[in-house]
Amino acid sequence: MGIKTALRRVQKRRKLMNTIQPNILIFSPNEAEVKAYTEYICNQGFTSVKAATSLEQAERYLPGTEVILGWKFPTQLLNKQMGSSVRWFQSMGAGINDLIADKSIPQNIKITRIVDQFGTYISEYVFNFLLDIVKDGPRMRKAQLENRWDPFISDSLKGKTIGIAGLGSIGTEIVRKARAFDMNVNGLSFSGKQSSLVDLHFNRNQWYDFVKDLDYLVLTLPLTDDTYHIVNYELLLALKPNSCVINVGRGSLIDEDSLISVMQSGHLQAAVLDVFEVEPLPKNHAFWSMPNVYITSHLSGPSTVQDVSNFFLKNIKRYINGQPLDGFVDRKRGY
Repeated sequence: MGIKTALRRVQKRRKLMNTIQPNILIFSPNEAEVKAYTEYICNQGFTSVKAATSLEQAERYLPGTEVILGWKFPTQLLNKQMGSSVRWFQSMGAGINDLIADKSIPQNIKITRIVDQFGTYISEYVFNFLLDIVKDGPRMRKAQLENRWDPFISDSLKGKTIGIAGLGSIGTEIVRKARAFDMNVNGLSFSGKQSSLVDLHFNRNQWYDFVKDLDYLVLTLPLTDDTYHIVNYELLLALKPNSCVINVGRGSLIDEDSLISVMQSGHLQAAVLDVFEVEPLPKNHAFWSMPNVYITSHLSGPSTVQDVSNFFLKNIKRYINGQPLDGFVDRKRGY
């Protein structure tokens, strides 16, 4: 780091310390995570910061707290006198369906979620599996384990049709990478704001038209009342028999019993699932023993301390300056 850069940082911290800072509470059940967040944020010049990892600690530090940066926070505390000072809750993740469903959070508390940070990670995850499937990676690995020479001609993503349900920051990055593989790209979204990015765009009332010609269906939607079990038995059967389903949105977008039934019947080539209705996925769940189901442990879009902290730091400055917050959650809309 150069001397000029170091001086600028010192000046910024001094300026920040001279402004009126809100009292911040950082909460997560993971002690190491809380420590890392606290150190990172305090190193940026914020001094009114408390950290908690349990209900008891949250109760102790909540009075006087104005801003919470949290994950799995005991939200029942917010509806009590001790939580009356809270004005803003910043989630450490992108998924906030649990917060939306939680009626104990007073309406005057603003909720924000992390946005525009997961597109790179999740799009790479999606294409890692699409390439493995289309190139028949399992066959190649099996041949190697058996010391068996097995030349064959694999398929290509070129000319295949991918459908992305949800064209937010994650969906649009998947679109961009799909273009690099010369794929046909269709999309479904509720707002239609990014409809120009795809070859064909469908709205919330056109699910069957959307899926019927797809080779790959990718789900990046948030979980709302409208999207709960949106991928049901009938919709899965509307897909082509050799198509694949990839879910990197929320587990309950898919009716899991229907997916099991449809795949056991031989319909669908594969399912790539990073999210589930119950997590961790129970050890006796049917998915574990299905050879054409690829299971990962909700890891496609990691929330790193540095990325989340930087998002929060930019937002806290907007909050101090009375500007609109990034990632603002509309509770009526559900995301």
